[in-house]
This record gives sequence, C-alpha cells and structure tokens, in this order.
Amino acid sequence: MGILSNIFHKIFPGSHPAAQQQTAQPSVQSAQGMQQSAPQGQQYAAPQGQAAPQQPAAQPAAQPQTMQQVDVEAMLDEKAKSAGQPLNWRTSIVDLLKLLDLDSSLQSRKELANELNYAGDMNDSAKMNVWLHRQVMNKIAANGGKVPSDLKD
Repeated sequence: MGILSNIFHKIFPGSHPAAQQQTAQPSVQSAQGMQQSAPQGQQYAAPQGQAAPQQPAAQPAAQPQTMQQVDVEAMLDEKAKSAGQPLNWRTSIVDLLKLLDLDSSLQSRKELANELNYAGDMNDSAKMNVWLHRQVMNKIAANGGKVPSDLKD
C-alpha cells in the first residue's frame, strides 16, 4: 500500500471508494481445488476425463457510485485541536502527515514524491514539500474530499 493510500485511509471512512483498495484478481478453480490464475481472455482446460469448472456468469457493468464527500477541513481541524502540539496541516506536508499519525520523515516524503511523479530535485526538500502538500490536497479533493480552494489548484 502506498503512502497516498495510507493518507486516504486516514481521511476517508472505510466505506468510501477512495479508502477501498481493489485487490481482487480473477482466478479459476482447478478440478483438484487449487487456484490457478488464468490470463485474461484464456480458458482453463480441465485434464482429460474431468469436467471443466463452470465460469462465473458475466457481471453487469458496475453502476457509478455516488461519492460521499468528506469535509477534510473540519476533520483535520478537529484532529489538530487534540494533537497535543501545534500542527499546521494547511501549509505543511510534514504536519499533515504527523496529524494523520503517518511517517513524516524525509524518506517517506521522497517515497510519496515518487508515487506522485515529482519531477523536481528531491534534495530541495522545501520545494518538494510545497509541491507534495498541493498535490495531496488535489488528490484528496479529486477523490471526494471537501478541501478549501486555496489549498488546491
């Protein structure tokens, strides 16, 4: 699980699409009861004399899910009140990560920068941190978070 996913899990409720991870991979049950992955578009051939396993019925196309909007500002402000230390989540990626009880180390922020395709100099942590904060706020907003307009593009 990536750092952005960890952020989403801390901000969005578990039932929210942004907090859910799609890990299901299609597999086919063999005649012996073992799981075998079948490449997409290929059928499993049962050994001679054994019946091929039934393929599941095609699922109807998923209906678009109405995204529940989360008031990120209110939630983070509430967390900040009980943080035990002043944390300025509105401008600092380090403070945002600390507020969410996530690793705020430089290494962790570099991993997040890689995850978000940061093209700048990772040795210039000040510029990287500003960029990271903006990108995280944009991603939160794009996934159903109500984020103050001055914190996103």
